[in-house]
Amino acid sequence: MLQSIDTPKTPPQAIWLVEQALAALDADLGSARQMLDRLAVVLSSAAPREEPSFLPGSRVRSSGPARGGLAGWQIRAVAAHVEAHIGASVSVGALAARVGLSASYFCRAFKVSTDETPHAYIMRRRLEHAQAMMLETDESLAHIAAVCGLADQAHLTRLFRRYVGQTPNVWRRENRPWGRALITGSLRRA
Repeated sequence: MLQSIDTPKTPPQAIWLVEQALAALDADLGSARQMLDRLAVVLSSAAPREEPSFLPGSRVRSSGPARGGLAGWQIRAVAAHVEAHIGASVSVGALAARVGLSASYFCRAFKVSTDETPHAYIMRRRLEHAQAMMLETDESLAHIAAVCGLADQAHLTRLFRRYVGQTPNVWRRENRPWGRALITGSLRRA
């Protein structure tokens, strides 16, 4: 049974539909899609509707398009550009030009739409990319920092501690399923 979805506001039918969709996912994708469509209907009638988030992990305002904010296509274009150039220098001017706005207007509109500055968004996405690499690879933190567009390992460590609350090495050890196996050489799950 799914524990994280079981809240007082979640209808029992929604939990049943999720469990059925998960069971059907491996055997029959068509049935899984039907279950998820029905789940969407159940959940949309049970909860107030919020706008979808166009940026990975962003906090797009839920009261509809913000006055003076970016259009959905502009937000998606910015997100795609940042993801495609995560390891390179991404300037606000380049993002603004991508959506046909001046840099200053783009910064204001981006902040209105997402509640964070373009620079903060880029840094957060780089850190999230670094987290994924720390979990999936054995690469050194210096290499991960370089691949993610950060200056060096010290830059990664400083930002990581500020946003996550612990150093990348400690976080990697605590969150990586095979973390201790890399250190001890054993194949037992940590």
